[in-house]
Amino acid sequence: MDLAYTEEEQDFRARLREWLLKALPELPARPSPDDWPGRRAYDLGWQRRLYEAGYAGLHWPVDTGGRGATPTQHLIFLEETERAGAPYVGANFVGLLHAGPTIAAEGTAGQRARWLPPVLRGDEVWCQGFSEPDAGSDLASLRTRAVRDGDDYVITGSKIWTSHAEVADWCELLVRTDPEAPKHRGISWLAMPMDAPGVTVRPLRTLAGSTEFAEVFLDEVRVPVGNRVGAENDGWRVTMVTLSFERGTAFVGEVVACRRTLGELARTARANGRWDDPALRRRLGRLYGEFGALWRLTQWNVSESERSGGVPGIGGSVFKLAYSHARQELYDVAAEVLGASSLSLDEEWVQSRLSSLSYTIAAGTSQIQRNIVAERILGLPKGR
Repeated sequence: MDLAYTEEEQDFRARLREWLLKALPELPARPSPDDWPGRRAYDLGWQRRLYEAGYAGLHWPVDTGGRGATPTQHLIFLEETERAGAPYVGANFVGLLHAGPTIAAEGTAGQRARWLPPVLRGDEVWCQGFSEPDAGSDLASLRTRAVRDGDDYVITGSKIWTSHAEVADWCELLVRTDPEAPKHRGISWLAMPMDAPGVTVRPLRTLAGSTEFAEVFLDEVRVPVGNRVGAENDGWRVTMVTLSFERGTAFVGEVVACRRTLGELARTARANGRWDDPALRRRLGRLYGEFGALWRLTQWNVSESERSGGVPGIGGSVFKLAYSHARQELYDVAAEVLGASSLSLDEEWVQSRLSSLSYTIAAGTSQIQRNIVAERILGLPKGR
């Protein structure tokens, strides 16, 4: 991996900065965190601007509607948009970062043509229907059943922690299509329309008071067989593709955001007198080194995924494990720097700190990531 920027890449960065300077002041005010229809409209409005400017799906293959940009251009885009304070992918992060890349890698030509352009244009939102009340870390224990009935699957069961289900048009859904098969081999990956009869969504309130997650109940929901991505009962393999994107590249922009946050903390510590504490300075310095290393690992992972056909490898588990804990420590340090003000739920810092607690659980717990690293990278025997 060559970390030096070419003249073409520097030109790309300059043009992107110029566009951001013009586009960001034209954005409307951000909606209230509790206004989910407003948040959906805001997030998709930004996605539409990216699409019209040629920056949507920058690194996606051209035949999926993307620009086929290099990994380095993709990273430059993430750096510059984050540094400029541009909106995050928001309500459509599942479509842009999980479901879309999975369909691009595993879907048929017809499926790519149907589902990918609306994601890139900002027309449709996706949610993720993987976890269940009794199938979290042990995802392969899922029980939501799909029974074949002619050209449809009839689905019954429930999902939990379904991100943005209340504003989603589609759900990437894992179902059990063969209850007699070993648990990893009887699963299929479906695209389910959220307005199908029999779908009930009940929002869940998080520790921070937000409702970006929901329970989803499925009562004999009919989904066309043509909405299955991959072969029947091959859904676990397709799921591993989805999770490789979730762990390997979906957090890329957040590393840039954490590095910016770290700089803000250092400036705040200098302003409020906390900088005089040598122990605090050491913690900030160590975190600076950790996030710098995570950014280099990000560059390596993105380059590696490009060489392997666009799907990140198991190195994403190394990144996800390290990033989750570094992010939690970052916001622990933020509480130390901010003092009493870090206790107010009205503060953005506090919301971020509470959110950071979920990162060692979301996208596969740290225990699961350690198992993956031990068994698939280090070659250690499986635990009993």
